[in-house]
Amino acid sequence: MGSELPNYYFRVRENGAAVFRVDTENRQRRIEMDQIAVINITNGKVKPQGDRKLTIEDIAEIETWMAERTALLARRDIDDIHRAVDYLNITTQWVQSKASDEQLEEVTDALLLSMHDLRSLLVRKKADRLLKDAAE
Repeated sequence: MGSELPNYYFRVRENGAAVFRVDTENRQRRIEMDQIAVINITNGKVKPQGDRKLTIEDIAEIETWMAERTALLARRDIDDIHRAVDYLNITTQWVQSKASDEQLEEVTDALLLSMHDLRSLLVRKKADRLLKDAAE
């Protein structure tokens, strides 16, 4: 750890985080973390812990973290999709050059159905965008 700790710690959870205020200014010079709130990033709600009142600084730090976290998750989502495109290409190469008849029998139906579902949605979304652009 660096010599100076941040004032807040965000323990990431499934849909947000638990927020702690970090304190090292005590007689024992120990790190104390006091939970002050729980964040739900999905609906944007912040629930103070117990009867606690959040300060303006608390709220500012939480809002900054939520904005940064939302942006990070969005970047990860698109990165996952780019990775999926790579996996599809690798899968195509595997089917062409390495797959045995038994392996193909095991995965063909699942791949065809998922690719059909994806293709249908992509075509529909593309058509919607084209119609929207034409209307504007």
